[in-house]
Amino acid sequence: MRGESGIAFSMPGGDVSGQGRARPVDLAHLARQTMGDRSLEQEVLALFVQQALSVRDQIGGASIKDRLLLAHGLKGSARGVGAFAIADCVTEIEGRPEDSEALTRLGALIDEVRDFVAAISR
Repeated sequence: MRGESGIAFSMPGGDVSGQGRARPVDLAHLARQTMGDRSLEQEVLALFVQQALSVRDQIGGASIKDRLLLAHGLKGSARGVGAFAIADCVTEIEGRPEDSEALTRLGALIDEVRDFVAAISR
């Protein structure tokens, strides 16, 4: 993972974001998607966070039909930016839209990505 330190996500002061556990966004995947364009990476992540927070706020109270649409839309975006844990979770929601545990887990995963993006954007 040391090779990723040059990719858009070196922290100020030269520190690299945590290596201890899996990052909530696959930075290498994102860099490939954006051809290493740092400003594009930041813009794409900001848009993804906005979408994810909107879905988080709507999905619990949505009808089953709307819940499936929200989950499906978020799945594609999550895969695009490399937020694979979110993509996997919404895939579960698509299969079991009434699963309250999956909905709760989705909210936590979205919050984790939001916090991660905020930390790397400083």
